[in-house]
Amino acid sequence: MNIAVIPARGGSKRIPKKNIKMFAGKPIISYSIAAALSCGLFDRIVVSTDDQKIAEVAISCGAEVPFMRPPTLSDDFTGTNAVVSHAIRWLLDHGQQVSHACCIYATAPFVRPDFLRGGFDKLVKSDKSFAFSVTSFPFPIQRAIRINHGETVEPFYPEYISWRSQDLEEAYHDAGQFYWGRSDAFLNDETVFSHLSIPIIIPRYLVQDIDTMEDWTRAELMYKALCASTTGTV
Repeated sequence: MNIAVIPARGGSKRIPKKNIKMFAGKPIISYSIAAALSCGLFDRIVVSTDDQKIAEVAISCGAEVPFMRPPTLSDDFTGTNAVVSHAIRWLLDHGQQVSHACCIYATAPFVRPDFLRGGFDKLVKSDKSFAFSVTSFPFPIQRAIRINHGETVEPFYPEYISWRSQDLEEAYHDAGQFYWGRSDAFLNDETVFSHLSIPIIIPRYLVQDIDTMEDWTRAELMYKALCASTTGTV
């Protein structure tokens, strides 16, 4: 079977209760759950949390919380792979076989069912281990500059600083939305950011990392603008 795993621990510090904070009128985790439900691919949609309130909100939004995440996997340093692997092993221990798992971040209000389906389709037709969301940088990374200790600037790559943007290779980064993987790949802790993965390209207007309140405000403005452009209302 296919499962969605939505990591949502309760100890967020920069944005308290980040995973269930109201975003454009709904708990932000509800958008990830809704996308998982709408894509029609998942036999189970599991929220992995150590927080009872998050569990209650997740269940009210249509997900399930069959276990509470142990403290050893709830600190600031636990990676996504460990959380997904824990969920897969829990299901295996309870007699359920998992063929594919998709980690969907709880703070991904722009995640769309069609991209989830596209990622799954590309993965199963390949010999790769993972398929995950990426997006392009809006400016050539080869022309990045740093501000040094003397408050002056210098290029990271002096050899490219005078090149035209159109002559430089386009670069991409993790869009922070979803990570499809074969069950064994998660359990074996294979490397996502490698030749083992297929990129699923997301347009930049559907991507916003949310780590600070400034990010949050920007994301809400983007979301409201997107709603207004597609429905004529906010």
